[in-house]
Amino acid sequence: MKRETGMENQTTLDADDTECTGCAPDPAIVAGFQRAIRAVGGKWKLEILFALMNGAMRFGVLRRSLAGITQHMLTMQLRELERDGLVSRTAFSEKPLRVEYDLTEAAYGLLPAFRELLNWSRLYGARRA
Repeated sequence: MKRETGMENQTTLDADDTECTGCAPDPAIVAGFQRAIRAVGGKWKLEILFALMNGAMRFGVLRRSLAGITQHMLTMQLRELERDGLVSRTAFSEKPLRVEYDLTEAAYGLLPAFRELLNWSRLYGARRA
């Protein structure tokens, strides 16, 4: 069974070749893919983004929703997600200080990918459990 990955359109064929075996994908496409993976890659980033899909959360609530994450790790991952433009941090000038984290428009663009991952999990996830 031949599987299509969507990368087929990104390869070129020599005049003598009927199929491009061993062709590498376009480096610009690989670089774009690597940027995306680095932005959401990490042990907790996808879980954090998924937890924030329903709206803004305070740090403590977010930490309690992610069983097993340490305060240090959550802080570090949130800073990286903010740096990459996926999470926004809003500090309210109240006593005590209130800080909320929310997804940016760029992060909401990942919603279709999350839906597909959930569909994949329903179809194939039980095999791994």
